[in-house]
Amino acid sequence: MGCSSCSSKNDGQPRGCNNNGTCGTDGCNKLTVFDWLSNMALPNGMELFNCVEIRFKNGRKGFYKNIDNLSLSIGDIVATEASPGHDVGVVSLVGELVKIQMKKKKVQVGSEEVKKIYRKASQKDIDIWQKVRAREEAMKVKSREIAIRLQLQMKISDIEFQGDGSKATFYYTAEERVDFRQLIKEFAHEFNIRIEMRQIGFRQEAARLGGVGSCGRELCCSTWLTDFRSVNTSAARYQQLSLNPQKLAGQCGKLKCCLNYELDAYIDALKDFPRTETKLQTEKGVAVCQKIDVFKGYLWYAYEGEWMNWHKISAEDANEIVQANNNKEKVASLEEYASDLLEDTKVDFENVVGQDSLTRFDQPKRTRRKNRSKNKRKPVQKKAQEKKTQEKKKNTKGNVASKKKVDNKAAKKTNNQQRNKKRKPQKRNNDKV
Repeated sequence: MGCSSCSSKNDGQPRGCNNNGTCGTDGCNKLTVFDWLSNMALPNGMELFNCVEIRFKNGRKGFYKNIDNLSLSIGDIVATEASPGHDVGVVSLVGELVKIQMKKKKVQVGSEEVKKIYRKASQKDIDIWQKVRAREEAMKVKSREIAIRLQLQMKISDIEFQGDGSKATFYYTAEERVDFRQLIKEFAHEFNIRIEMRQIGFRQEAARLGGVGSCGRELCCSTWLTDFRSVNTSAARYQQLSLNPQKLAGQCGKLKCCLNYELDAYIDALKDFPRTETKLQTEKGVAVCQKIDVFKGYLWYAYEGEWMNWHKISAEDANEIVQANNNKEKVASLEEYASDLLEDTKVDFENVVGQDSLTRFDQPKRTRRKNRSKNKRKPVQKKAQEKKTQEKKKNTKGNVASKKKVDNKAAKKTNNQQRNKKRKPQKRNNDKV
């Protein structure tokens, strides 16, 4: 409903109208209208425009007369005239902007297309409206099964109930004419309601269902685009795009509508370029256009027979050569014009494919030498270092050996003393009695 803030909270639910994305208009971004006159008062003596714009399911809108001068504002749920019964919708725009919208859509105020508003919807009307809308998904699945069983080449894309539940409109797409008389009988017997079949195009189907495009944004046809103009492959050719149907096709399977957005700007820019079919006559040979850069204003030409050697020239120089050829004159060569565009630029990255070997990162095989000479001359520094290490080893060995000798002598002395003590005889008593 055009909420001022529909970003998400921390728990994932949207801010704004607090309907959590399930409002009566099927989201806040489907053909929304901003009322920029809402905070402006009307001049004295001027009455409010008595027509109101009302939105229904999936972006369907209509203009209705407020004959009873009800106090309506954006977001109010109202009961409107329908045939038969009544329908329920949400007010999307009021005031003078409705007059501008009706003028844009070429809708006359007194025409039969503009119906009237009965009243503001009561709670009973809203309950019935929500109840019948809850049946739509199950009915869509069942209706597709019936269409497949009858072998009809059609696709039922959407179902819309009338607000009072007396009628349901089935929107379908088909490439050929379909005889659905038996299908209507099956639907009426299965669902016990009045059936209305309405064929729509593939672009209208994408607009009703919505989706996300290859650009990452919501589809233009479901958010703001209502004028579906025909798109040709020439639009892609003017913009120097590759004719790849997978990239040029939208969600509807047709060419993207956005191909027409910048088409006029490209057509104006290409007026400064010569036609790509025009060949340049030079003394060196005939040159054929290979590529165009619309943004920088350059063209690339190649001589016949030298297709791999391209010459870049500006659009002004190309027009000058074409004008000279029209006067039955030939220029010397394209190299004269191409040399003026050469600049000494420092390239940070280059294409070096083919300059290096593919095996440059492979490790070479190590071959072991046989009969190595054992007595190789060693450098002087290594010999000096080896002498120092040998002297250190000798010193450490001498110290260890001297310590061992001292320890051995001390051990021998102690052992001899102990032996002598054992060998001493005991003193005999020579005293006579």
